[in-house]
Amino acid sequence: MSIFITAEIGINHNGDLGIAKDLIDVAVDAGADAVKFQKRTIDLVYTKEMLDSPRESPWGTTQRKQKEGLEFGLGKYQEIDKYCKEKGIEWFASAWDLESQKFLQQFDLKYNKIASAMIVYEDLLKIVASEGNHTFISTGLSTLEDIDKAVKIFQDANCPFELMHCVSTYPMRDEDANLKMIHTLRKRYNCNVGYSGHEVGLAVTYAAAALGITSLERHITLDRAMYGSDQSASVEPAGFKMLVGAVRKIEQAMGDGNKRILEAEIPIAQKLRAHIKWEANE
Repeated sequence: MSIFITAEIGINHNGDLGIAKDLIDVAVDAGADAVKFQKRTIDLVYTKEMLDSPRESPWGTTQRKQKEGLEFGLGKYQEIDKYCKEKGIEWFASAWDLESQKFLQQFDLKYNKIASAMIVYEDLLKIVASEGNHTFISTGLSTLEDIDKAVKIFQDANCPFELMHCVSTYPMRDEDANLKMIHTLRKRYNCNVGYSGHEVGLAVTYAAAALGITSLERHITLDRAMYGSDQSASVEPAGFKMLVGAVRKIEQAMGDGNKRILEAEIPIAQKLRAHIKWEANE
């Protein structure tokens, strides 16, 4: 089974549909399987006090203006849905509240995503699990007990899922990656395990690919210098294309673990071992 690669656009579109489409193009060109967004109902996710507090951004001087500036509504998601269908790539989104998950239900999406921050939001998990779509569950910011509860919800609902090892720092330090957790999660829950990375660079992701992950998610951006909190932990177009190509090569190189002599090795063996036959005949 090939690793399912998701290009996480998240909010790196900065509220601009043109940038979102450019990022979809980046994912398609690289050979990703899907793109992912984030959906929030601003007044449910944030308090009024927080939204009224000051924040300088391209959209104004309050937190509300910044949050609203980053959020896509129905019209833009309809455009995204249409554009992804034209480009032949799947899209889905991680909802941060119940209304956002209900909003996403109007689209015929094949996948759901539980963001690390939402893995403890049991009411949200139950709604997602009730839909029965294959769900990627990120495990950053959580204990094993948190993951136990989330897994049980999806098992009880008979909803297909896989966990994604994740460390939710932006960007993540390489020494914090703890990739052996991929084995730990696979053994503890007897399920497929992926990797959601927030590191700078590609080496840690390559290592994860070699550990038998079934899914991979990395944030993408047009330019890491763009406005936004996730840009610095994202991969630019050339890097993402290189990442996808390398992961596909790693998949091929892993093989099946069965020892065999390749047909191409036989004449080489005969040549390099010829002196053994001569010595045996003396």
